[in-house]
Amino acid sequence: MTMDPATISAVSALSGSAIGAMASFATTWLTQNHQDRIQRLDKEGSRRERLFAEFIDQASKAYADGVVQERLDDPAKLVPMYATINKLRLFAKPVTIEAAEAVLASIVKAYEAPSSALETLKAEVAAHDILRSFAESSRLELTTLR
Repeated sequence: MTMDPATISAVSALSGSAIGAMASFATTWLTQNHQDRIQRLDKEGSRRERLFAEFIDQASKAYADGVVQERLDDPAKLVPMYATINKLRLFAKPVTIEAAEAVLASIVKAYEAPSSALETLKAEVAAHDILRSFAESSRLELTTLR
């Protein structure tokens, strides 16, 4: 079985075209897949960033209220923070959740502090930022995500 040169030339041209089309398809697919992944990660990062900021705002207000108040007169003040922590549990890393729970414990402690301990508590507030660990953990999580 012998092939004439015209058939070899035609088969070569068709094979080259098929290989070129497959390479173009693969390149387009890989590029689109990479872009979709980048967009998903960017959306996830934005969502986490909004939730972390929401928790920081809520915790700051509750802590300031806890330092001024002698007791927690309305437990509903802490409900938004509990809700936000549970939202964090859906996707945040365990270290970030632990830091958020530590912030909540500090806020509850501030509400429970007797008025005689208020001056000591004010000195503690000045010396220690209760949100620092949470903020650093959040920043690390966002950095590793992007």
